[in-house]
Amino acid sequence: MLKKIDVEQLVLGMYIKEFCGSWMEHPFWRSGFVLQDPKDIQTILSSSIKEVWIDSGKGLDVAPGQSALSEAESDAQVEAELQRVAGVQREVAAVSTAVEVARATQICNQSKQAVISMFQEARMGKAVDTRAAQHLVVEIADSVTRNPGALISLARLKTADDYTYMHSVAVCAMMVALARQLGLDEQQTRSAGLSGLMHDLGKAMMPMEVLNKPGKLTEAEFTIIKTHPAEGHRLLAADSHVDPMVLDVCLHHHEKIDGSGYPKGLRGDEISLFAKMGAVCDVYDAITSNRPYKSGWDPAESLRKMAEWANGHFDSQVFQAFVKSLGIYPIGSLVRLSSGRLGVVVEQTGKSLTTPSVKVFFSTKSNMRIVPEVIDLSLPGAGEKIVSREDPAQWRFADLNELWSGLSRAPW
Repeated sequence: MLKKIDVEQLVLGMYIKEFCGSWMEHPFWRSGFVLQDPKDIQTILSSSIKEVWIDSGKGLDVAPGQSALSEAESDAQVEAELQRVAGVQREVAAVSTAVEVARATQICNQSKQAVISMFQEARMGKAVDTRAAQHLVVEIADSVTRNPGALISLARLKTADDYTYMHSVAVCAMMVALARQLGLDEQQTRSAGLSGLMHDLGKAMMPMEVLNKPGKLTEAEFTIIKTHPAEGHRLLAADSHVDPMVLDVCLHHHEKIDGSGYPKGLRGDEISLFAKMGAVCDVYDAITSNRPYKSGWDPAESLRKMAEWANGHFDSQVFQAFVKSLGIYPIGSLVRLSSGRLGVVVEQTGKSLTTPSVKVFFSTKSNMRIVPEVIDLSLPGAGEKIVSREDPAQWRFADLNELWSGLSRAPW
């Protein structure tokens, strides 16, 4: 039976079904475990969590005489309440990239640890509970609501060693932003986010020497890697509560419109909307991220490259919506203004895809650094416009990411 108790009532041997509060308010990425370590109780007591749901059928009950809220409620009634709370739409205030970066950094850090845990559980043959990951999706979605570009851009700063895990976080955030751009409802948006978070779970079953190979894969190695969608689908299908959309995106995010993708070689309308979304988000994060064998491309240049592939690879309407969700010049793009100054995009203005806010920091006329200044190109008095993308590899600005994020390196 499920019972709601104060955290002061917790004792070793109790089974924690659910924490009453935001996932960000405690260090446990998931619930559904037996308290076995005294340190875990101390961690909960020192957090802002005041109440938890315990399942007395899977662990110890409260001591006789102690109160427990809703003791007589059935499991179904309690689960309905939890689902109702999870489904409540919260009002989230919009903030600037500079403000959201700190919050998004915390979310990225904890999300990465959660994804690592899920991969480890899959490798050990344990069932992956997708419902527990919904907490991650809610926090990521809220960050995207406050500022669509901050978390997505931060996740791009991943190191080569963190790629597999942070890639899942980045694709989750982009799926949320893309779902909203496409006008999907809140439930579909959260399902899209969960699909992004879980889409590469099958890589947990790939040989580490192949997955982390610092170079181009051989044909035989690529054949192995191409099994990861089916492996992920198998792992996720073991959860009787898994969202069908999550299964679909996991299995089909490498399909292409022209039928040249894998594993089924689907084409056109044979591919679902959500798998088409997953394909776009997966590729963008892959080509903009540093890998063991190559450096990531500039965000704006990456979109240009993807536009060249769009006819055969991506659904055109989904790709157009994706560009709108990020901007033609996504945060972190290096651009040249009509004055000859170089700058990095720090914010989308919402007024036009071609007029973001840019932090200028270099003069090509004098060939020297200048005092950084943020210019909102959408304002009537801006007097400048973007005339070209620039290749960061040619300019070799060591602090380019720090200029837009305020961070000297990836914080995870």
